[in-house]
Amino acid sequence: MSSLTPSSVPALLPGPIAFVLFPQFAMMALASAMEPLRIANRYLRTPYAWTLLSLDGAAVTDDNGISIQPQGSIHDGQTYGSVILCADIQPERYYSRELRRWLHQAQARGATLGALDTAGFLLARAGLLDGRRATVHWEVVEAFRERFPKVVVAQTLFEIDARRLTCAGGTAAIDMMLSAVAIDHGLELANRVAEHCLHERIRPGDLAQRMELTTRSRIHHPALASALRFLESTPERAIDVPELAEHVGLSTRQLLRLFAQMVGEGPSRYHRRLRLEHARSLLRHSSISVTEAAVAVGFESLAHFSRAYRQQYGLSPGADRSSPSKSPPLLRDRA
Repeated sequence: MSSLTPSSVPALLPGPIAFVLFPQFAMMALASAMEPLRIANRYLRTPYAWTLLSLDGAAVTDDNGISIQPQGSIHDGQTYGSVILCADIQPERYYSRELRRWLHQAQARGATLGALDTAGFLLARAGLLDGRRATVHWEVVEAFRERFPKVVVAQTLFEIDARRLTCAGGTAAIDMMLSAVAIDHGLELANRVAEHCLHERIRPGDLAQRMELTTRSRIHHPALASALRFLESTPERAIDVPELAEHVGLSTRQLLRLFAQMVGEGPSRYHRRLRLEHARSLLRHSSISVTEAAVAVGFESLAHFSRAYRQQYGLSPGADRSSPSKSPPLLRDRA
């Protein structure tokens, strides 16, 4: 990650900044990215300037059903110093040669390119993150890493690699933009903006995205916590109880008793739920097929996967994938 000391021109976030909204984007990430800039403008002689764009200039609805009317489209002919993509649910549905061309033209002009939440899939699909450090939300990190092997993927809050900015979304966008303000205008201003945001400190980008497991689960038994970590880190296959017990140094009987007392369900059921959650994330946030999702979480039979999925979520994997989707625009010239 770049230093928080002011840098020489060109600025990391030259204006005007285009925030490009994709259907079902996360409002929290967009607001977290814009608000630090708005507050910084109170103290800047040359303020940050930005505009909201969509693919076609039409209103875009976020994942809460809130509709935003942008000021333009990627076809408006304007030149932008920075382009930041804002997406969440299945971003690659909105990828096209047209979008790729527009992004490459921005890069050729020296624009800074950024992505919030899962929008890194779009930059990576366009080949604009190859050889760069980048991050996306933890739910889709593994899918992103497998999908784009040329990208140096980190499960961090945010990454600033030369003129590429990516963050995990949510409030991590605050820290990324505060770091950008610090690089462009100094740490004193960035800290002042952080105070206005009631943000206790500017978190460094290399912090882990997720809470410690013991904090999330309130389970502090060392062997049980170790077992839960192992299960969380191994969504790609089923793990039987003897293997898990051996891994954490307990007998199968001890392990089963701890799970019953502290988790409320057995290790096999707990792990299957985690694997299905991972599959659901892959289906909702990437272009992976249902069959590929089943294989990714260790189900050898598609029928078994579909039954387990329906049992957990009340609908089939295919129906769950399509249920939150809206008809994507401008897909006639997909690359």
